[in-house]
Amino acid sequence: MRYHNITKDDMLNGDGLRVVLWVSGCSHCCRECQNPITWDPNGGLLFDGEAKQELFTELAKDYISGITFSGGDPLYFSNRPELLRLAREIKERFPGKTIWMYTGFVWEAIKALAIMEYVDVLVDGEFVAAQKDTQLCWRGSANQRVIDVAATREGGEVALHCE
Repeated sequence: MRYHNITKDDMLNGDGLRVVLWVSGCSHCCRECQNPITWDPNGGLLFDGEAKQELFTELAKDYISGITFSGGDPLYFSNRPELLRLAREIKERFPGKTIWMYTGFVWEAIKALAIMEYVDVLVDGEFVAAQKDTQLCWRGSANQRVIDVAATREGGEVALHCE
């Protein structure tokens, strides 16, 4: 897996102060995407032990609420195996921290993926420029949903984290 950046003390990509891992690779290529530089799966840097340690150092801080996986698309096909391992390890080492994920895939297409067992909040769907709205909670376009994954699994229907 490759990544472009690790953002620390982020308040824009989920509840509380977070660390954000911006992964490389995206097959959606949404018009007016905010991060087209991250589309190339071969771009950025190799996600290695040093990058992982940087994430863990940030997650160990009491005031950090959790991690957000963004990009690119964390669920770009070549990212999935390593991201699953990383999410599992984060939940084991930092059980009180939340995992948010932004993806262009919709919940209905990815709900069976093993990584969804570790994701607390999922922002799903491609960014649609014609539905852009800067007033929305944690998302860029009205078609996207901010999904409470645990509540959705329990109830069987999509439970929104916020409107």
